[in-house]
Amino acid sequence: MLDKSRLSRFKTQIDSQTEIAKFDALAKEWRDPHGKFKHVLSFNQTRLTAIEDQIASHFGRDLTQDIPFDGLSLLDIGCGVGLLCEPLASQGARVTGIDASEHNITLAHRHANSWSIPIEYRHCLAGDLPREQPQYDVILNTEVIEHVEDQAALVASCCDLLKPGGLMVMATLNRTLRSYLIGIIGAEYIMRYLPTGTHDWHHFVTPQELDEMLTPHGLSTKGVEGMAFNPFTRRWKITSNSAVNYLLYASKPIPGVLEA
Repeated sequence: MLDKSRLSRFKTQIDSQTEIAKFDALAKEWRDPHGKFKHVLSFNQTRLTAIEDQIASHFGRDLTQDIPFDGLSLLDIGCGVGLLCEPLASQGARVTGIDASEHNITLAHRHANSWSIPIEYRHCLAGDLPREQPQYDVILNTEVIEHVEDQAALVASCCDLLKPGGLMVMATLNRTLRSYLIGIIGAEYIMRYLPTGTHDWHHFVTPQELDEMLTPHGLSTKGVEGMAFNPFTRRWKITSNSAVNYLLYASKPIPGVLEA
């Protein structure tokens, strides 16, 4: 017979294996192009392509190279399960991903480890990171700010963490009638692409408001791109219309150097 101590250790091992299997299944489910997150994956792939193009343009990198982002440090704020972290790390960037959800960090960490992708994941907020010395060439803040009460404080933290000469990428939803109809009524209540209550329209941010939050910290907006979904082809594309989803790119100047 097993004594109580050995039985307890055996039960702990079984529970641990069950948890590991659950996390592995969830990590796989998040990346299944035919699963319940397929619309998120399609959205993410379009967004990723736009971000890669902007990073390459800003730092003069060639995307046809094997590791075009070699030497660049990148922070993904609100990284989720690592859907942006992994491809950017695979292209040579030194990636740190942070998220308020410990569950997301666990999933992201396990998946990256299973593919031997070197990413530093932390369960924390942007404000928890040391800001005495800017640390990152690129900061991603995608689909986060619309869920935050103190949006100006989040932007300030991002700006403090960005190196001079660095690139800030912010993606969110514009506060327009169209975004309410498409981003909430359509996506949450009709098509059910997102759980009901995912977004609060009053927390959506216009590109002008983002620019006004960035300017006091010395950053200047380089451009804004919209994202649009075609319900017939079920594909996302980059567009000039920023009425619903959009990406804003901003740069932090190097003291004493005039930007082109």
